[in-house]
Amino acid sequence: MTLLRTALLSSMFALVMMLTACDDSSTSEEQAPAQESVLTLKVIAGSELKDIEPMLATIQQQTNIKLEMHYIGTLDGAEKIVLGQEHYDLAWFSHAKYLSLLQEDNKVIHGQEKIGLSPVIPAVKESLARQWGWVNNPDVTWSDIAEKVKSGELKYAMSDPTASNSGFSTVMSVQAAFSNAGDAITAQDVDAEKLKSFFSGHDVTSGSSGFLAETYLRDQNRLGAIFNYESILMDLNRNPNLQEKLVLIYPKEGVVTADYPLILLAQNQNENYQKLITYLKAPAFQTWMMNNTDRRPVNTTVALGEQFPKGYLMDLPFPANIDTVNEILFAYLDDRRKPSHSFFVLDLSGSMQGKRIESLKRAINNLAGDDQSITGKFSRFRNRERVTIITFNHSIIGEYEFNVTKDGSSIQKIREYISGLKPQGGTAIFTALQRAYEKARLAKDADPDRFYSIVLMSDGINNDGISYDQFNDFYIINSDYVAGVRTFPVLFGNANQTEMEQVANLTGGRVFDSRKTSLAQAFKQIRGYQ
Repeated sequence: MTLLRTALLSSMFALVMMLTACDDSSTSEEQAPAQESVLTLKVIAGSELKDIEPMLATIQQQTNIKLEMHYIGTLDGAEKIVLGQEHYDLAWFSHAKYLSLLQEDNKVIHGQEKIGLSPVIPAVKESLARQWGWVNNPDVTWSDIAEKVKSGELKYAMSDPTASNSGFSTVMSVQAAFSNAGDAITAQDVDAEKLKSFFSGHDVTSGSSGFLAETYLRDQNRLGAIFNYESILMDLNRNPNLQEKLVLIYPKEGVVTADYPLILLAQNQNENYQKLITYLKAPAFQTWMMNNTDRRPVNTTVALGEQFPKGYLMDLPFPANIDTVNEILFAYLDDRRKPSHSFFVLDLSGSMQGKRIESLKRAINNLAGDDQSITGKFSRFRNRERVTIITFNHSIIGEYEFNVTKDGSSIQKIREYISGLKPQGGTAIFTALQRAYEKARLAKDADPDRFYSIVLMSDGINNDGISYDQFNDFYIINSDYVAGVRTFPVLFGNANQTEMEQVANLTGGRVFDSRKTSLAQAFKQIRGYQ
């Protein structure tokens, strides 16, 4: 009886446990539904937003949305969006001003929300700021800065306004500050000579705000100031390689402020866009952004960090139409900025035959006016620019200099010269590059008030002439005479990436990889650095 009862109880217990397990399983499924699949949204973004990347995983975790970032310059990106060259769900640039004007009746913006703030301002070496009474002085004006430039006391670094928003914002700020036209500023509202005088102090240029900060560190001994985002300047002030602290100046007339709007391009993603906006404007993200990127929060419930000066940021007026903006930029490039002397060192070795030489001719002809897009027109050879083309194979083939004028005659000569290029022979990269530096030194001695740069394009490995080590020795010996003449190597075909990177690092330049885009696109991007 006892054994029977025990067996019966055991059977009943097993049955109860089985039923309970089934019931628990059912309840568990109701309480924890299957994980929703992650949605990927394609984002076209400014390169400075790479500092948001550490938070992308958290954004995905909190919103179930993965942001696939594709970086590009603001003006290039705006044109790409309006032309519909590729589908993007969202855009995230430092501002939407250019895109808003460029779209006109072709509406591409279906929503935009500011995420963070960073004014574009000048930062001046502390010794100069103290000397001029600018430390903790809220009454410093753009005109005060212009006077120091005009007197020759202030040389500064600023990015190219057609390639980088910090330069774009600086040009618009100066134009507006020197104008008496109120909100509707135009290219004719300011004395051209006054603007030209202001930009005469522009001594170092760049195609991106981040690279500009790096270049400032390299050239800080000959510079007194840098124009950039407040966030980048604060980070620069923490750099151990900075020899003298910078005083951030907030001109009394006002500035152009980057507000980093997240822009909705794909109208069918509005619900997911709103989910992102809710998260990005919440205190947690806003606080992280402020503490880690030095951008000011747009959420007023987040207390402003101690690194920021208290007070209202005055926004300067912005042109009301795209034609005015473009007119201002073209006037800057062709007439008001310091002119360039650009050296192109081009490989015509035998391996350049066929499609490669055609790619090279197309790239140069685009700079001579074939690229009729807005950004293509910005990157063309500019009025008052000198262009030296050095061609080489196993030795130097030819050296030709062209002075670009508004009548277009020099552009036609460049086209004619390029059309006759014929590849043959070996590859003497560093012999040709050394020759470019010898010519650049002579040119700089004769005319120091220009931007000097070298573009080095080769599709192969150096197998003739001097070696990289010999060029390195030559450069070090002559570095005092060619300071600021940077080389921008272009990776093409079977180029030696290691040696091209060594050249860029040695001279303060940057490598451009045409194997990932095209030779024409690489040359176009380099123009922002010339």
